[in-house]
Amino acid sequence: MTPQSLPRNLEAWVKYLDAVRLPIAEENHAQVLRALGDSRRSLRDIADLLQGTPAMALIVLREANSHGSQLGEPAESLEVALTRLGLKRAETLLQRLPPLPRKDIPLALRQLQLISQHATQQANGLFAARLARLWQEIHWGSLLFLAPLWPLAAAQPHLLETWEQRVMAKGEPASKVERDLFGTALLPLCLALAERWRLPDWIIQGYRLLANDHRLLVKALHIARDNEHPLQQQHRLDDDPPLRRWLTQPANTILLANGLALSAHQAWDSPHLLRWQRLAGLYLQLPLGDVQQAIHQQAAQSARQHAEQGLWHPAEALLWPWSTRRLSPRPTTAPTPKSDALGAWRKQCALLLQEPTPFANVPQLTACAGAALEACGLKRIMLLLADRQHSRLQAQFIAGLPRQALGLSLDPAQSQVLRRLLAEPGQLRLTPDNSAQFSAMLPGNLKSLFSGDQLLLRSLANNGRVVMLLVADQSGAPFADVTLQAFTKTAQCIERALGAFARRSR
Repeated sequence: MTPQSLPRNLEAWVKYLDAVRLPIAEENHAQVLRALGDSRRSLRDIADLLQGTPAMALIVLREANSHGSQLGEPAESLEVALTRLGLKRAETLLQRLPPLPRKDIPLALRQLQLISQHATQQANGLFAARLARLWQEIHWGSLLFLAPLWPLAAAQPHLLETWEQRVMAKGEPASKVERDLFGTALLPLCLALAERWRLPDWIIQGYRLLANDHRLLVKALHIARDNEHPLQQQHRLDDDPPLRRWLTQPANTILLANGLALSAHQAWDSPHLLRWQRLAGLYLQLPLGDVQQAIHQQAAQSARQHAEQGLWHPAEALLWPWSTRRLSPRPTTAPTPKSDALGAWRKQCALLLQEPTPFANVPQLTACAGAALEACGLKRIMLLLADRQHSRLQAQFIAGLPRQALGLSLDPAQSQVLRRLLAEPGQLRLTPDNSAQFSAMLPGNLKSLFSGDQLLLRSLANNGRVVMLLVADQSGAPFADVTLQAFTKTAQCIERALGAFARRSR
C-alpha cells in the first residue's frame, strides 16, 4: 500500500489493519507447532508457551472468538480458546502464519509486544495474587490490551515511531499528531478493532473508558493525588458510590498494568507514570512508596524473563539517574559546520573537480565524495551504485553507519521513491511534514539505518543517466542551512567527478 492509499478514516483503518498478518519469529513458530503435535502436552503447557509469542496468542483468541463461533460469550483466556478450537484446528491455523527470522520482524512490533509482556508481569505481580480466582482474565487481558496496535506496528512501523518521537519526546499533542499521521485518533481505532476481534470484555471496557468516557477516570485521579491522606481518600470514595463501585472493578487491573508499563517505557519519574502509580495505590489501598517499590520489582522480574537484545526494557533505566529520559527531543537544528571543517570540505570538492581525474577507481572517487559530505556536517552517509539496468543498488561507501551496512543491496522495483530517483536526476528531502507520506515508500532496511524524519536522497547522473544514489542525514536532526547548501554543491561536484572519471584515458 502506497502512502497515497493509506487509510485516512476510522473505518478504512479498521479494514486495513484487520487484514494484516502478524509475523512470527521462526524459532517460536516451530516450538509452538511441536508442542501442539505432542500429545503429552496439556492445554496449560501450550498456553504458557503461547504467551511467549503474543501474536500467536492473539490469533488463537481471535479465531476462537470469531463471529462464526457458536458460543455467545468470547473466550477470556487462551486455555478456553484452545478448548473451543481444538488442538488440531489450532495447529492448522498457526501453520498458515508467516514465520520470519527475528531480525526481519519490525522493531516497533517487537518493542510493543515487549511492553505488553511487561504489563502482564505488572498485572500478575500487583493484582493476580489478590484476585486469584480471576488470574487468567488478568493475565491474558493485560497481555492483549495493546494488541489492536500490533498490526499497525507490523505494517506501518514508521508511523508509530514518528508518533513516539513527536508525542513522547517533543511533547506535541497526541490528538494533533494522530490527525496528521492517521487521519483519526488511535483510541477509537483500538476500540473498534477490539470489538471487531471480540477481545475479552475487560479490554473493550478499558478502551471505552479511555476513548469515550473519561469522567470516572478523572475523578479517581483527582482523589488519587491526595495519596498522603488515605482516610480522606476513603471518605471521598464513600461519598461517591458510583465512583467507588467503578474503581474496585477487577477489569481496571489490566488498564492499570498497561498504563504503568507504557509510562515506564519513557521514564520512571514522568508525570504520566506518577498518575498511574497513584491510581494503582488507590485501587490497592497502599501507600505510594509501597506501590512504587512493587512496580520496580515487577519491572526487574519482567526484564529477567522478557528482555531481548536490541529492545529497550524500562528496568534498565532503574540504574540510570532518575531524571533520564529514554527519548529526548532532538535539537532544533543540527550544528553548523565549523570553519576548519568547511575548509576541509573545499579541499575535497577541489579534488572532485580536478581534471584529468585523480581517481584510479570508483572506491577512490566515492571515498573522496564521502569525505566532502562528512566535512560539510552530514553524520550518516551512504553512496549506492546503480547497475546498468537500474535493477539493483549496491552500497559503495558508508559513514556513521554500522559496518554491515556496506553490504546493503536494494531492489528499486520494490520502492516507488527509488524508481523515480533512478528514472531521472532528482532530490527528495524528508521532513516531519512529509515523512509519513514518503517514508512508507522507502525500503525497510534503508529506513532502519536512517531512523528519524529528516533525510536527504539525491540521484547523481553522468550524461543524464543516473549512476549513483546518495542518502544522508544529520542523525535525525533538522539540517543546518549551511549543510544543505554544501550538500547541493557537493552533489554537483560528484557529478562532475563522475563525468571526468568516465572520460579518463584507460
